Amino acid sequence: MVIGVIKIKIHTNWVHSLKEKRMVVKSLCAKVSNKFNVSIAEVEEQDIHQVTVLSIATVTSDASHADSIMDQVIDFIDGNTEGEIIQIEREIS
Repeated sequence: MVIGVIKIKIHTNWVHSLKEKRMVVKSLCAKVSNKFNVSIAEVEEQDIHQVTVLSIATVTSDASHADSIMDQVIDFIDGNTEGEIIQIEREIS
């Protein structure tokens, strides 16, 4: 069993309230979870309007498959948010 984890930090300079941020995060999490069958949650910086930190986890039987899924998730998030990805941390174990 292989576990792949990504932590992505996104800067959204156009968000001006926690309500706006919550709408963006909930929408993005639902889209990613439904499309890739991964677990996703906001894990840090929850009280800061313009910074979102998401953690995504997947479990597979092969490290290359986990890596491929993580690449696809990163590309999807990059293409489906108006924010800028400013940091990505990856771990496969």
